[in-house]
Amino acid sequence: MNASNANNPLPTSLKSDGEALVIVWSDGATFRLPWRVLRDYCPCASCRTARSQSGRSAEDPVESTSKSPVRATSMQPVGNYAYSISFSDGHSGGIYSLSLLRRLCERQAEP
Repeated sequence: MNASNANNPLPTSLKSDGEALVIVWSDGATFRLPWRVLRDYCPCASCRTARSQSGRSAEDPVESTSKSPVRATSMQPVGNYAYSISFSDGHSGGIYSLSLLRRLCERQAEP
């Protein structure tokens, strides 16, 4: 991974607790991102198109139609800048940049 600085912290640990991805960042922050949130904020081309066609912002979620709990079935690094996540509802096109993961973490932490 690239060297971290205060403006661009890097994940030092990524673990599943079953319901969520727990990320520890190099700046000491720890966040818990539910898999459903990650799925709803998928950055893939299909989800971006769905957002665009519905008039939503690129930052808005696209909710999965799956009624059962969504879980990650696999998570693989993409270079040193992102992770590809596949979900239990069959969706697997999203590449989550480290900056997107951090934004989602911070958004989840807001009251």
